[in-house]
Amino acid sequence: MLSYDPGTGMARRLDPRTKLLFQVGFAVAAFESTHPRGLVALTLVVGWVLVASRIGPVEALGEYGPFVPFLFGAPLLAGLTLGPPWFVPADTVDPALASYRSVLLLAVGAAYVKTTPVRDSRAAVAWLVPGRVGRGLALGIGFVFRLLPLLQADLRRSRDAARARLGGTRPLHERMRVVALDGLRRATGRADGLAVALRARCLAWNPTPPPMALAAPDYAVLAGTAGVVLVAVW
Repeated sequence: MLSYDPGTGMARRLDPRTKLLFQVGFAVAAFESTHPRGLVALTLVVGWVLVASRIGPVEALGEYGPFVPFLFGAPLLAGLTLGPPWFVPADTVDPALASYRSVLLLAVGAAYVKTTPVRDSRAAVAWLVPGRVGRGLALGIGFVFRLLPLLQADLRRSRDAARARLGGTRPLHERMRVVALDGLRRATGRADGLAVALRARCLAWNPTPPPMALAAPDYAVLAGTAGVVLVAVW
């Protein structure tokens, strides 16, 4: 499940603002690097990120399992033609590079989510984007990071309950309908609970942020991020 995972490692000791700025810098470098050599260099950067986060590549990309077929299938579809020769390998090169770039971005994003508590992410966003806009963005990020794992767990429980009632013998469309309806019912219930919490003022619009301070590793990461962006842009 794509959520914060307490543990050890250099990435977990970094300031959340450093990790957020690294995400932005890496995304800029990835979109500027359209050549295979640039993607090889970014792959090395991703390898360092996973080592610093103590996350394996399979664990990081396994969080995006439903998207993997699209990433691998899109280049193959781009190579198809409506007539002879039916498949042009040269047309798959650019989509393949774009898909690989997406894989790198997803791996870095998974490392961030698994090494950064939601409270720290919210405080970092509120610090980087000042004013009410920043607080609104931080609140939205907190909602997504907290509610998405709960919704995933609800769907998993619905699927397990259907299997326990011999739902596995039903047709696929019937199983999908049962899980979707039960998942929607549970999501509506959580939305009602959130509305009650808002009315009861259980939600802090501007909570006290956790202590944040840059240390030597943060400055090193920020300098490396700036270097990666400059090399990619030039």
